[in-house]
Amino acid sequence: MKWKQLLSTKRFGMEAYYEKRDDDRTEFQRDYDRLIFSAPFRRLQNKTQVFPLPGSVFVHNRLTHSLEVACVGRSLGMNVAHQLKEMKRTDTPFLDEIGSIVSAACLAHDLGNPPFGHSGEKAIATFFSEGNGQHLQSKMTDEEWKDFTCFEGNANTLRLLTHQFIGRRPGGFVLTYSTLASIVKYPYSSTYSDEKKQKFGFFDSEKVDFEKITKELGIPRLASNPNRFARYPLVYLVEAADDICYQIMDIEDAHKLKILTTNETISLFLGYFDDHRKARILETLKMVKDENEQIAYLRSSVIGKLVDQCSTVFVENETEILNGNFNSSLIKHLPEQLSNAYKVCSKIAFDKIYRSSEVLDVELAGYKIILTLLDNLVTAVLNPEKAYSQQLLMRIPEQFETGSESTYGKIMAVLDYISGMTDIYALDLYRKITGMSIPTL
Repeated sequence: MKWKQLLSTKRFGMEAYYEKRDDDRTEFQRDYDRLIFSAPFRRLQNKTQVFPLPGSVFVHNRLTHSLEVACVGRSLGMNVAHQLKEMKRTDTPFLDEIGSIVSAACLAHDLGNPPFGHSGEKAIATFFSEGNGQHLQSKMTDEEWKDFTCFEGNANTLRLLTHQFIGRRPGGFVLTYSTLASIVKYPYSSTYSDEKKQKFGFFDSEKVDFEKITKELGIPRLASNPNRFARYPLVYLVEAADDICYQIMDIEDAHKLKILTTNETISLFLGYFDDHRKARILETLKMVKDENEQIAYLRSSVIGKLVDQCSTVFVENETEILNGNFNSSLIKHLPEQLSNAYKVCSKIAFDKIYRSSEVLDVELAGYKIILTLLDNLVTAVLNPEKAYSQQLLMRIPEQFETGSESTYGKIMAVLDYISGMTDIYALDLYRKITGMSIPTL
């Protein structure tokens, strides 16, 4: 892969209508602005990141998480661009825009996630693999069926950004090819996903669109597995920004919610630094009496350290990345001390945060709500002639193609609708469908 082809201002779906703009914004900055003013992005403010919403203590939701990831991603991209320029990559246009591309992709990276965090994804998948949707397998191809039994928010993000919903223009958000490619962490379909992780980057419905992106940017298929493509280089920076933010910010949120003590949190964050830097940090902490400010200072110091190191790892492995031979995340290539500190934080997060009663309660409720919505809405789109189905279908906005000719298309329309819901909207619709909430007459 070559930077000159990888960094493209061409927009997906509107290639024939390209026009030069007169203002000072670059095409990649336009991507960022287009995303941040969009309705799907605004809805992230009412989607669970990890902890329940809302609460007496403000913790992260999908929107604040995405904004912070975009901020870290921009820093990573700017660092990498600066180092590449020092390596005399002067023949590459738009090199200075790497930060803008990465930050835009970071803004969009969670847009396809359904309500209630990762439990929403699991609920959708289990509805088809072990729930009331099992009987539908015979009505679609193996590839289509696996899209549902392994439902993936990452793949759903690409669909949301590129699909022409009813009444919308071709190309969906009409983002640049470079920004779209930066979002696809797993450049293969569900059919060729890892059996253990079951992660993939695009649904069968977007297979042709993704192949179009790879052709435009010169992204090759892997020699070791032609069913998979090489990762677009900037994906590594988007992934690193997400890894840094969710790990470090979840620790800070756990401190605010008193799941972790101040001493526990300080100890976790100090683990990222050598003795010299640790001594300087402790001197600063003595001047700060507010415990939340102490943790905020430490958090910012850790993020700064991880940004610098991940940028260095990327540049040191640039050749392998461009050749499609780099098969890991940047986080996994950190120096030993940083790597060990990150692993300790990961273990604490898993043991004390992701298994906490607050988080588990949201997951349990989310499962029940998602499964009930799916059961009713899928039955409605597959049996539109029934009276109750007709009433329920009137709740689904016209942009979703519930009248598709295929079973796969009908169900995808339902998933488009449900995955776009906020936690509050999904809960409200669940209450209405189950009769728990009856409008005042």
